[in-house]
Amino acid sequence: MPKDPAMLLSYVNTQLRDHFSSLEAFCEDKGVQKREIMTKLAAISYFYDPTSNQFK
Repeated sequence: MPKDPAMLLSYVNTQLRDHFSSLEAFCEDKGVQKREIMTKLAAISYFYDPTSNQFK
């Protein structure tokens, strides 16, 4: 999992688009905490939109 927030954003959004129907499914599969991902991406002003299943 990338440590850099910009790289993390790209990685997570690609995974959500290509492999997972929700952030919850991604986190469960990867063994990461949803809150941790959301906090790191909020720091660069990106927030999860469940309707589009991506961080915007």
